[in-house]
Amino acid sequence: MNQTTYTVAGMTCNHCAASVTEELIAVSGIEQVDVDLATAQVRVTSERPLPFEAIGRAVTEAGYELVD
Repeated sequence: MNQTTYTVAGMTCNHCAASVTEELIAVSGIEQVDVDLATAQVRVTSERPLPFEAIGRAVTEAGYELVD
């Protein structure tokens, strides 16, 4: 398993976290998504390392921005 942590700008509530989680869990290979609203951090557990662009597209689709 691979775990990577990302920072997502704009998340402020549980609905935000749910939207980001829903989009990320739909990405092929992602097993689990854990969102920490206090730090704006999202930990993604996947079968293998995933391209930053794939994560970024999912976060953008949810209406938020992935911070480099």
